[in-house]
Amino acid sequence: MSVEFPNDNEGLLFALQQAGAEFILVGGMAAIVHGAARVTFDLDVVYKRTSDNYSRLVAALEKFEPYLRGAPPGLPFRWEASTIERGLNFTLSTTLGAIDLLGEIAGGDFEQLEPYAETRHALGVDLRCLRLDKLIEVKRAAGRHKDFEAIAELEALLEERDAQVEERDSQGPKP
Repeated sequence: MSVEFPNDNEGLLFALQQAGAEFILVGGMAAIVHGAARVTFDLDVVYKRTSDNYSRLVAALEKFEPYLRGAPPGLPFRWEASTIERGLNFTLSTTLGAIDLLGEIAGGDFEQLEPYAETRHALGVDLRCLRLDKLIEVKRAAGRHKDFEAIAELEALLEERDAQVEERDSQGPKP
């Protein structure tokens, strides 16, 4: 029996950033960045669908031996820009762990989600992360059982954040 260990999400994010890949963090890691106490075993990102970005994604991950997660061993798979261009969503295993490269999710593609992304510092890097309110909307639209389980916690975090902002705003500017 094999035991699965959590990803080196920091290593994956660092590799994507070093390569200049354009992406938005979504999914369980986005929830954690917003303060959720969840466990996730993969990194989910929505990537920009341009030829330059395909090349950046390939450069970022090629040294970590990306392979289709769940595919039988020996299945021909080439990690190339043309592969990404011809596909859309890739669930990959790498030597650093699992990563889902998503061309689109229930809430849209990179261009549609970009206005709802904010820069956050997490896992040692500055990254674009889906805003908490949009993350809740996207998880609700996905309609998966595990997403519904997470929504209650995310809504509580959003309410807490909104209450803090309201309290700060009611105190007015400090002299």
